[in-house]
Amino acid sequence: MEFTTLNNGIKMPMEGFGVFQVPDPAQCEQSVVNAIQAGYRLIDTAAAYFNEESVGAAIKKCGVPREELFITTKLWVQDAGYEEAKKAFQTSLDKLGLDYLDLYLIHQPLGDYYGAWRAMEELYKEGKVKAIGVCNFYPERLTDLCLTAKVTPAVNQVELHPFFQQENALATMKEFGVQPEAWGPLAEGKHGIFTDPMLTEIAGKYGKSVAQVVLRWNTQRGVVIIPKSIHQNRIVENLDIWDFELSKEDMDKISRMDLGHSEIVDHSSPEFVKYLHSAKVHN
Repeated sequence: MEFTTLNNGIKMPMEGFGVFQVPDPAQCEQSVVNAIQAGYRLIDTAAAYFNEESVGAAIKKCGVPREELFITTKLWVQDAGYEEAKKAFQTSLDKLGLDYLDLYLIHQPLGDYYGAWRAMEELYKEGKVKAIGVCNFYPERLTDLCLTAKVTPAVNQVELHPFFQQENALATMKEFGVQPEAWGPLAEGKHGIFTDPMLTEIAGKYGKSVAQVVLRWNTQRGVVIIPKSIHQNRIVENLDIWDFELSKEDMDKISRMDLGHSEIVDHSSPEFVKYLHSAKVHN
């Protein structure tokens, strides 16, 4: 496993395990246990995934010391605000059964996220979280936050895969020293990514799967990845990407797959923003 050093000196694994869309408690818990036993040390969840308690149970059961794990969760839109964020953080901590978090992220740039950020800055300074960051902050939102906040975000988790490469977003993150992290690094299986002829050809050259090539491509761009799977063989396969390196020629071929837009979500859509505001994680 390779690591990246965040802008506050904290080391973060370059690959982790995501649990988005794994709400079934037993399935989520077992998947996380399997992932940790396979070698993953970064686990990424969120209040909006409704599985923090399952992740916490897996952490307790896995047998790996807490200090060897890097645990991330996220603040939902409903709790954007100073006081609300303080309460939501503690709720997540309690559900996970932890004394501290390694990384706490604002899930969406909506609502009073500046109030939430002030609360997160305080939690960070109190040592309750080792690093704070954001998700889905496009370049203009990230720039504004970086120029306004006392603590620069350590991480920005955004959609990054061959069909939506976001080079402009990566350039902005590099400018401010923010670590990019990819959600949906396998494009949620869209566009026939696993059977794409060019990716299949590249994978054959290295004796790897298409998924392994796509994941490796992102890490070679300096992007942290958090692939998700509930299947043990895929969990193991997705982690087996650290014994090869894509050539510049193959990196360039993949770079030409970029569509320049997301086909998973449209954060600029008023209807999508309304939906995010309407989604509640508690009463």
